[in-house]
Amino acid sequence: MDEKPVRKRMRIRRGEFERIRSVLEQTDADEPLTAREILDLLEEHGEDFDSAHRIATVLGRRAQYGEVEVIRDQPYRYRFRDANN
Repeated sequence: MDEKPVRKRMRIRRGEFERIRSVLEQTDADEPLTAREILDLLEEHGEDFDSAHRIATVLGRRAQYGEVEVIRDQPYRYRFRDANN
């Protein structure tokens, strides 16, 4: 019974990650961005996210798999890894 909500949450997270990546690809953002800067870009492109914290959470989880680089500075910045590297 508990598995279904977990699977649903994982699908939502994957969807969020894909939406973030899609917008950043459209904007050709090649420099690291803060979660706030990413949130602003998403809003400019009509994508609704709860907060910069949610974006940081989604990207931080994907960093564990090497898809995103987290630059641990103040504030943290995020860079998508090129799939061709």
